[in-house]
Amino acid sequence: MAHKKAGGSTRNGRDSNPKYLGVKCFGGEYVEPGNILIRQRGTRVHPGTNVGMGTDHTLFALIHGIVVFKRKGNKNRQHISVQPLPDDFFDLAVEGL
Repeated sequence: MAHKKAGGSTRNGRDSNPKYLGVKCFGGEYVEPGNILIRQRGTRVHPGTNVGMGTDHTLFALIHGIVVFKRKGNKNRQHISVQPLPDDFFDLAVEGL
C-alpha cells in the first residue's frame, strides 16, 4: 500500500503583532496633557518645548496647547513642540457657544 511519509515542518508561518507606530497628533491639533503625539523606535523626532519622552521614545504632551513641528539645529533634526494656548482661550470658546 502506498503511504506518504512524514513531510516535516515548514520554516514559515510566524508573524509578529503590529506595533501601531507613527504620528498620533498632527501639526495644528489641540492636545491635552498626557496625549501621545508620536510612537516611534529611536528618536526619529526629538522632543521640543512642553513635550516629554517615555522610555520607549514615545513623545507626549505636557500641557494643553497646539502641536507644532519644526526643524532645528545644525543637523536639521525634526522637533515636535506644544505651544500653550492664550489664557482667555477657554473663555472665548464658552462665549462663542
